Amino acid sequence: MKTITVYDPPMCCSTGVCGPEVDPVLPRVAGLLSQLAKAGVHVERHNLAQRPLRFAQNTEVRALLEKEGTDVLPLIFIDGKLEMKGRYPDETEGSAWMKRATDATAETTG
Repeated sequence: MKTITVYDPPMCCSTGVCGPEVDPVLPRVAGLLSQLAKAGVHVERHNLAQRPLRFAQNTEVRALLEKEGTDVLPLIFIDGKLEMKGRYPDETEGSAWMKRATDATAETTG
């Protein structure tokens, strides 16, 4: 695992961890992405409210939005391949992603 790209639904800030009512999933996802970045994974996160051009520039993202609307968000790509749509990873999936990231780091350094 080298790159994770997250296309978030419109949120008030880049992580969604702001405002009076924070979705409890968002701090966990922000923490996971931070850990993945520390493990050497390149993490990109795009918020539809702040960076709509990024959504339009990706043909797969644009097609999914045109077909399914914003309910398809978030979209999560790992190494350019769509891994998840319409939800964020749960704790088990997040742990598996961390394992993939650390295994990949061990392979390149070992």
